[in-house]
Amino acid sequence: MMKGKHIILGICGGIAAYKSVYLLRLLVKAGAEVQVVITPAGKEFITPVTLSSLSGKPVISEFFTANTGSWNSHVDLGLWADAMIIAPATASTIGKMANGIADNMLVTTYLSAKCPIFLAPAMDLDMMAHPSTKRNLELLASYGNHIIEPAVGELASHLVGKGRMEEPENIVKAVEAYFSSQCDLKGRSVMITAGPTYERIDPVRFIGNYSSGKMGYAIAEECARRGAEVTLVSGPVSLKCSNPRIRRIDVESAREMLEAADEAFATSDVAIMCAAVADYYVENRATTKIKREKDEIPQIVLKRNPDIAATLGAKKRPWQLLVGFALETDNEAVNAKSKIERKNLDFIVLNSLRDKDACFGTDTNKVTIIAADGAEKPFALKPKSEVARDIVDEVVSRLR
Repeated sequence: MMKGKHIILGICGGIAAYKSVYLLRLLVKAGAEVQVVITPAGKEFITPVTLSSLSGKPVISEFFTANTGSWNSHVDLGLWADAMIIAPATASTIGKMANGIADNMLVTTYLSAKCPIFLAPAMDLDMMAHPSTKRNLELLASYGNHIIEPAVGELASHLVGKGRMEEPENIVKAVEAYFSSQCDLKGRSVMITAGPTYERIDPVRFIGNYSSGKMGYAIAEECARRGAEVTLVSGPVSLKCSNPRIRRIDVESAREMLEAADEAFATSDVAIMCAAVADYYVENRATTKIKREKDEIPQIVLKRNPDIAATLGAKKRPWQLLVGFALETDNEAVNAKSKIERKNLDFIVLNSLRDKDACFGTDTNKVTIIAADGAEKPFALKPKSEVARDIVDEVVSRLR
């Protein structure tokens, strides 16, 4: 799992830095390409010469290289890495990471990273138990970081308690387990609908909604990252796909979306209906632009659009998984649960317009996953990329 992976190993100023040498050796031995980023305090505990010898790369500590003035780009590092491991992670660095204090190369690289982050805290037991440390770790976990809990044992103070950095072998196992889980959709085909649909009134006007497509695109990226072949049926949005395993089909209206989704569903293991589909289309659509100055106020005749999720639900075969979305403004859970049975869904993802910073146009969302038996699994407000991970985790658990 580690062969060919690009790993940033962040080392902070703590006595457990000596373990980072063993961790680095294990990562390289497993086939990873490792770039060490060390804090200035970290160099007081372990020398860059040792680390560079093991990694085969110059160790990065400062924003600029001494004498030459060349710039070490934290942005490029963040894009290069498949994972970032910070071990040991001291209370100081944890606090800076949680609060965005980018006063050294390590924290700046963390803030730029697009990859999963693993933290292995190491500090004295009283520091570990302090409310500020607990709060910072909880905050970092809520951002989607992976916390590798420290062990209980004898510490540098010769006291015994929780705060001893986890052993390098176990840190490598945790990262390998993560990469292994990221292939849990390999060989699966997933169809996802995303974004709004537009129903034309005339050649320049339409009935639509505020959906940005961000949630559906985040789910598509997460599925593709975990090995699935993804068909993304997208309404009109300005977003782009980055993973080559995503095949995007652009549509405009609900009926166009149904046609594309129906065709893709026939060969899909999973369908996730994330699009905000218009309930009605304009039956008497004008073929030329309606003129305000000349024409009477138009009488728009609406006709009900087909229910895409219900149409697919009626065709669903035993081996297929169908996931719905419910955006509600009142009686949220009741309305969402009624859709599960009507549309033959395996589970539904509920979100509410009453939740601040969730739903349309935002980068965050707050959802509850509701199973067919009525069991509810609520989640806190998170970035949509993390919400996508929660939803796909639920999909994988059911496929198993």
